[in-house]
Amino acid sequence: MANLSAEQLVEIEGLLSGPEADPSVLQDFRQRFPGISLTRCDSSDVDGERPYKEFACFTLYLVNAHDHCVTITRDPSAATGIIVVHNRKKS
Repeated sequence: MANLSAEQLVEIEGLLSGPEADPSVLQDFRQRFPGISLTRCDSSDVDGERPYKEFACFTLYLVNAHDHCVTITRDPSAATGIIVVHNRKKS
């Protein structure tokens, strides 16, 4: 399992941080970042976890899948993947 590099994390943050970003920014994620896991989920799936970063349209969590358990981490050097929550606008 590959670690997420600092350069990849900066690029991912750039994709997610735009004020008009929407779920389509992740469409070619696996091609752009081979070997890096992406999970999209609802905010209730990560309730109680501290995000790595929050943007207007997305919340970003880092995943560590070394060892035998997958855990959420705030340490970018231990990250092997990401979890992305789309922050839907409230009406």
